[in-house]
Amino acid sequence: MNNTILDNAKRWLSDTFDTQTQQEIQNLIQNDPKELEDRFYQDLAFGTGGMRGVMGVGTNRINKYTLGKNTQGLSNYLKKVYPNEALKVVIAYDCRHNSDTLAQTVAEVFSANGIQVYLFEELRTTPELSFSVRHLDCHVGIVLTASHNPPEYNGYKVYWTDGGQIVPPQDGEIIAEINALDFSNVQFEANPKLITNVGKEIDEVFFNASVANGDFKAAGKEDFHIVFTSLHGTSITAIPEVLKRAGYTKVTIIEEQAVPNGDFPTVQSPNPEEPEALTLALKKADEVGADMVVGTDPDSDRLGIAVRDQHGKMVLLNGNQTMLLMTKFLLDQRKAKGFKGNEFIASTIVSTPMMQTMADAYGVECKVSLTGFKWIAKMIKDFPEQDFVGGGEESFGFMVGDFVRDKDAVTSTLLACEIGAAAKARGSSFYQDLLECYTQFGHYQEKLISITKKGMDGAQAIKDMMANFRSNPIDSLDGVPVVRVEDYSTGIATNLLDGRSEKMDIPASNVLIFIAEDGTRMAARPSGTEPKIKFYFSTNATLSHTADYDNAKDQLHQKIDRIIASLNLS
Repeated sequence: MNNTILDNAKRWLSDTFDTQTQQEIQNLIQNDPKELEDRFYQDLAFGTGGMRGVMGVGTNRINKYTLGKNTQGLSNYLKKVYPNEALKVVIAYDCRHNSDTLAQTVAEVFSANGIQVYLFEELRTTPELSFSVRHLDCHVGIVLTASHNPPEYNGYKVYWTDGGQIVPPQDGEIIAEINALDFSNVQFEANPKLITNVGKEIDEVFFNASVANGDFKAAGKEDFHIVFTSLHGTSITAIPEVLKRAGYTKVTIIEEQAVPNGDFPTVQSPNPEEPEALTLALKKADEVGADMVVGTDPDSDRLGIAVRDQHGKMVLLNGNQTMLLMTKFLLDQRKAKGFKGNEFIASTIVSTPMMQTMADAYGVECKVSLTGFKWIAKMIKDFPEQDFVGGGEESFGFMVGDFVRDKDAVTSTLLACEIGAAAKARGSSFYQDLLECYTQFGHYQEKLISITKKGMDGAQAIKDMMANFRSNPIDSLDGVPVVRVEDYSTGIATNLLDGRSEKMDIPASNVLIFIAEDGTRMAARPSGTEPKIKFYFSTNATLSHTADYDNAKDQLHQKIDRIIASLNLS
């Protein structure tokens, strides 16, 4: 075993750590060096969605000591940045195992550092936490969640004064403060006077804000039937009430999944991106003749939507499709009132290019960021003179306006229902409206492939895969020459037709995008929250009539499948 890893582990045998932790470390040293290696070969770092990891002892795990050290470093950083202010933080947590106790530990460390803490008394959604940062005029917000990761995971998201997640250079500066600490520097002795429980009073304001931003007085609400599942997560605390306040009376809740449970016992994965997660809801929808199914992930920032297609069958839409129709609906609402000329929508580099095409058609700007809603929140902060309409990313996230500064399944669920109810009332449907988008702006189809590579060896394998793509770049996609390569690690885009390069005005990230002459795209990106490498494919064609959609869709997906096979990714 690497001596550095062993030395790191032995530091956890000191009196800084409790007896149970010391005993577990000693047992791993003696009996399971491979597991010990995985727990100590690195420190958990902030990725696209905060810090996530498997729970357990070790520097590469989520536990009271790693989160305590994070919180101590963040406390020190806050005192440097705001030296003469009375500091305030708000903390929320989701349904995962240990989320409540870890949240309490984080609150105690903040209070031990003289910082006023508002701690939600029970589990709450991530969008409500983001909203609460500005509502309570806090300097920082924390939510304990691992989003849609498996049950053994937990995580730590940090939000700044604007309600958006931390971005460079703050994240690097905070990490530097954390890395400068020893675990013995963490102040765990709480000051109970500085910890205040909050709950229903914040709920009331948040629910009203969600309705104000997501309710467009759609016709036909009383005739629109929704099946909703929280997938054992936090959205049960918010979405049913928001739908009720907006006037929806036909809402069927999947009771088997309504009780928060960190084991997520009825699904393989609590991820609405996975069709299996919505099996119970889809079955119920057919039983009751529902118009729409909505499912959310454990912390209620992602939403999956299923609607009836032109054949009356319930189909799960992907994140690009819901993002497109939600954005179009919001743009239509703005257009009806008259554009002011400063509006913008937002998306990410691995999401559908159709967002840009649609923005051009409406005459508004489409800003494109790296993956992660923290970058969209940063746009809102960096361009206060502009008006953010809405936007999202392919991974089933959307944000309506700027009152929440992270993806928000609560308000987005209401918006989706507004679109569906309004469409049904005029004899159309959510699905039919999407197909009309394809005839109007171009027919785009996308697909995502994720390959899991766990542990230290897996991390190296992912690194090697990205290195191979850079040293042996793709020269064609389904026989069509690649004409542009965008390498976000260097910030350089190369035109292969003339050999010219240009600097891209976007932060560095380990992403490669290959674009063919016909607009077909392939992006490769290591996940920032899971031990995976992800490949994103997009291709397009014209669609003259919605009746031709099924055949046209099949042709585009066959093209994507040929590309996947040619890259040996299937």
